[in-house]
Amino acid sequence: MKSKVYFSRVISPEKVLELYRLLGKELTGKVAVKVHSGEVGNQNFLRPDFWKPVIDAVGGTVTECNTAYDGGRDTTEKHLKTIKLHGWDSYFDFDLLDAEGPDLEIPIPNGKVIKKNYVGKNLAKYDSLLVLSHFKGHPMGGYGGALKQLSIGIASSYGKAYIHGAGEPEKIWSADHDAFLESMADAASSVVEYFNGNAVYINVMKNMSVDCDCCAVAEDPCMKDIGILVSDDPIAIDQACLDLVYAATDDPGQAHLLERIESRNGVHTIEASAALGLGSREYELIEV
Repeated sequence: MKSKVYFSRVISPEKVLELYRLLGKELTGKVAVKVHSGEVGNQNFLRPDFWKPVIDAVGGTVTECNTAYDGGRDTTEKHLKTIKLHGWDSYFDFDLLDAEGPDLEIPIPNGKVIKKNYVGKNLAKYDSLLVLSHFKGHPMGGYGGALKQLSIGIASSYGKAYIHGAGEPEKIWSADHDAFLESMADAASSVVEYFNGNAVYINVMKNMSVDCDCCAVAEDPCMKDIGILVSDDPIAIDQACLDLVYAATDDPGQAHLLERIESRNGVHTIEASAALGLGSREYELIEV
């Protein structure tokens, strides 16, 4: 059965909320809203005012986790300063999930590469999940979307190193590349199962650089903005975004972004996630 992916070429905070409501999936209980807080110096990340209508609508708490690399977000103290600098705590209740240890360990019995996932322990406070993703390129994953937010995004600082190292955190930057991508799929599957389907995914194809929002020095966007996508299937929404990039043959920046995605075998995260049964690569794109 094909998953539904709602799509609009209009990019605005109000359209994000409209598409979320069209999906018709209510997020119940205490809602964690996963955002990318943006590395200090990054010019491309989506700011809190853009996400405000949909976050207010679900009554969610904005959540993040510390990074595993040097920068403005690798310790709790520095990350909280960045949160304030970027205005997240001015708009929303905010929860740094791994502000204090110990991590919450989620088992992955069916994981291909890793058998456990380390996430911020505060994740246990929440009943459902809204994943807000800025779709763009990524220096290691090839692209960043819903699956990356579910895996690297929700992992604790140690958990990020564990995923990057394919189970050996000391190999954070030197592990086999496809094993790293498969570890992301494994970690994403554990979070999907943890919330038992009580999750919605929103990808926004805007400010699409080859670099991630985790880069303090990032290239400017290379492709024109494409639109907003909403689904309850993290595989379908990421696959749809990739397909839209491939379809943008008249965009002079397409080749540059595709080179980043393909040179890192970015689609393999989707392939590995589909093999684990997280969702479907077959989808119905419903344009609004």
